Amino acid sequence: MSAFDWRSERAYANLEKADTADIAWEWLRRDREYQGEYKALLSVDQSDTITHDFRQKWGLSFRG
Repeated sequence: MSAFDWRSERAYANLEKADTADIAWEWLRRDREYQGEYKALLSVDQSDTITHDFRQKWGLSFRG
């Protein structure tokens, strides 16, 4: 994660322009359980089942 200062007002200057997905991502990327599971996912040989379960648990979808 970057050295983002979440306490800084300037960091949220464009918050009113954020959509639901932007706000959800900000919450998710700060969640310690998500961070741990994401790191674990990167360290294993991924199968479609593992990535599907991960996406389902965390409510992730990708536009395509």
